[in-house]
Amino acid sequence: MARDTSDTTPLTTRAELIAWFAAGEKPRESFAIGTEHEKIPFFRETRAPVAYEGETGIRALLEGLARETGWEPILDAGNVIGLAAEAGGAISIEPGGQFELSGAPLPDVHATVRELDEHLAATRRAADPLGIGFLDLGMSPKWTREETPVMPKSRYRIMAGYMPKVGSLGLDMMLRTATVQVNVDFCSEADMVRKMRASLALQPVATALFANSPFTDGRPNGFLSRRSEIWRDTDPDRTGMLPEAFEPGFGYETYVDWLLAMPMYFVKRGDTYHDVSGASFRDLMAGKLAQLPGEYATVSDWANHASTSFPEVRLKRFLEMRGADVGGPAMIAAQAAFWTGLLYDEAALDGALDLVKGWSAAEREAARATVPRLGLATPVAGRSIGAVAAEALALARAGLQRRGRRDASGRDETIYLQPLEAIVAAGRSRAEERLADYEGAWQRSVDPAFADCVF
Repeated sequence: MARDTSDTTPLTTRAELIAWFAAGEKPRESFAIGTEHEKIPFFRETRAPVAYEGETGIRALLEGLARETGWEPILDAGNVIGLAAEAGGAISIEPGGQFELSGAPLPDVHATVRELDEHLAATRRAADPLGIGFLDLGMSPKWTREETPVMPKSRYRIMAGYMPKVGSLGLDMMLRTATVQVNVDFCSEADMVRKMRASLALQPVATALFANSPFTDGRPNGFLSRRSEIWRDTDPDRTGMLPEAFEPGFGYETYVDWLLAMPMYFVKRGDTYHDVSGASFRDLMAGKLAQLPGEYATVSDWANHASTSFPEVRLKRFLEMRGADVGGPAMIAAQAAFWTGLLYDEAALDGALDLVKGWSAAEREAARATVPRLGLATPVAGRSIGAVAAEALALARAGLQRRGRRDASGRDETIYLQPLEAIVAAGRSRAEERLADYEGAWQRSVDPAFADCVF
């Protein structure tokens, strides 16, 4: 997230919290696609991670990219920690230096691809003089947690202090993983619920299709998506498959209650982040927060609190798909196409809900627990995730065909599904291809990844 919300409007009732989510509803004709991806920077010559300071550090990279794009610097205690565009896009840095593009809301996948191409071209122009490249893997393959630099971002210092209290792998999540997310709109509470249920149930399918983090500390880690596995031991209060979403009556109100039960990380006042980790948002609303007595909740506080929840699908004023490892540009486009086809066409969404309607909560949880290791071979409800993925892709393809959004060459958005269809046809993810490289051409070293697995 590039910039925390700044809105000091007071929030005094639970109904106002619910209304904040409802305000995200859009008419169908205004639905957009937002794509966010992270990439891990490294020095090409030494394969070392990139620290923040220095003539060739992350700060220098951000300043160079600002000159390339004209985007406005985002500051935190005097440090440049991101860039913001007038059109709505932003650049941010994750805790370990992962470089993130939060794309603007765009009308179709073609526009998303153009945005990605322009971003990567500008980033290369800024990064090449500094000797910096970017991995397209979902986890840094070589550096230990201790070798990974930490970025000077206030919210991350608070999170880093709290994470080890609630899970053993939260710092690995923060410092060493990289993801790609797709954000989609909803037109009503009922539409949100349908999309939430379908996409939550199918997140293990996305994890399998996009699995791309099989190396840690210079060797295979036993998983196809170690990034996904890390999330399972990060913080159970704010992660997971959100079983509440499948209960009768689920809607904004239930999600608000889940967030109210989730401990806080921080409260921002002016430019200062106050560490209130473990505290209750209800206490802040009542002016009874022990760390900040007399302070009351604002819209900013609620938006920031919502942004520190990390379920497999997150509700903000849009829905955020969170199950995939990052890959190269074709895989980033493929994820946008996959979820757009499934969720922005009513017949495809009906089909997706039919595909998963017989799955029990236990089966959904078992798939989530198993897919980081087994990928497409993961069993679910008597089938394999690979078989489910084939059906989901067919639904997405049909949905994109019915949308009929064409580029200048007359091609519709189905062209971006081809990498996923190839993965399903072969029964082999990018992670499995990389493991074969490791055992073969790479001669049991991850060093070649710094040449072969790059943007």
